[in-house]
Amino acid sequence: MNLRKSQQIFSKVPFNAKSNVDNPFHKLILHPKNVAHTRADKQLGNPTPIALAGFLISLSQLSCDFMGFRGAGTSGAAATASYIIFGGVLQLLGGVLEWSLGHTFSSVVFCTFGAFYLSTGLDFIPSLNSWGSFAPDGSPAVAGLANPAYNASAGFFPLWMGVLCFVYMVAALRTNICFVVIFFFLVVGLCLKTASVWLLAIDYTGYSDPAKRLNTATGAMFFVSAMVGWYVWTSAILAAVDFPMQIPIGDLSHVIRGRSETREKSESSKA
Repeated sequence: MNLRKSQQIFSKVPFNAKSNVDNPFHKLILHPKNVAHTRADKQLGNPTPIALAGFLISLSQLSCDFMGFRGAGTSGAAATASYIIFGGVLQLLGGVLEWSLGHTFSSVVFCTFGAFYLSTGLDFIPSLNSWGSFAPDGSPAVAGLANPAYNASAGFFPLWMGVLCFVYMVAALRTNICFVVIFFFLVVGLCLKTASVWLLAIDYTGYSDPAKRLNTATGAMFFVSAMVGWYVWTSAILAAVDFPMQIPIGDLSHVIRGRSETREKSESSKA
């Protein structure tokens, strides 16, 4: 089948959902107004709610675990499968779909968070022996969790993930208030998690209580971020079905104008 014939067949595929170009959520969230729409934009659905669902299911459960809701374990290990499937696979799928539509920012965000949750989930699989390799000879694998070297190394992951989220937060100033709030609380939570792990690296027994309190605070920050995320996801779902009531998410595109838009206005004023 040649390319022209395949394109003709593809163009006849019916799409009942509202197109991305007409979708107000898509215009507001995914990319600035100066980015051109592709043909795929007009024919394919909006992948953002798919990736957001994976992000929210994982983050919501992780935050509740960290806070110990209903006696939950504070490590998050009970949700290993959720982290891998929802947090990892679903977000990577959404990120690739965003990339195929030319949406760089959302693609990078979802792919990096997909990798984050895959890494987190795989870290809890005993056969990978991530902490067991730090256990003293003849001791059970779980003893490696008390090794200062393990905790010192483990703290770098949330630290640099926090740096990543800080950059995302700055970039989100061109999108909407909700995204800025989500990334802000993620940055604070990841910093608290880093401090919690590094306290255990200093003295696993002596600092266990303050480390636990920091871990609980991490869960609280993640919980706030997740709740705002649920608000955004609901807005996306309502927009997808052209629901008569739309939920505002705080458009910031008119507050901080893009470089190309500013340059165009400057050139037009000179002319």
